[in-house]
Amino acid sequence: QVQLVESGGGLVQAGGSLRLSCAASGRTFSEYAMGWFRQAPGKEREFVAFIRWSGGRTGYADSLKGRFTISRDNAKNTVYLQMNSLKPEDTAVYYCAAGRATITYINAVDYWGKGTLVTVSS
Repeated sequence: QVQLVESGGGLVQAGGSLRLSCAASGRTFSEYAMGWFRQAPGKEREFVAFIRWSGGRTGYADSLKGRFTISRDNAKNTVYLQMNSLKPEDTAVYYCAAGRATITYINAVDYWGKGTLVTVSS
């Protein structure tokens, strides 16, 4: 059974940083892309970033480039999202995602985590 378990969310002041983790288990992800989406209150879920498990190619939402960095640790089967210079508008539930395709849109995702809440106070 595939499991994606997020951790690292919490409350942070504007301008601060957080690092989210996603531990993946239950299958081999070498042919998959792993990534992050987020959903703010009252808004649709949106793409944040992805990384190919094999090769490490990355992609980001244009609005987040330069502040967010995605990385992976193959040995730990874990993907990270480093978030810097956080803004109140970054407040959302952040979901880990996995898919065979380049997961820049919701329909490309095969597996979802349950999410971790990030709250940025002003």
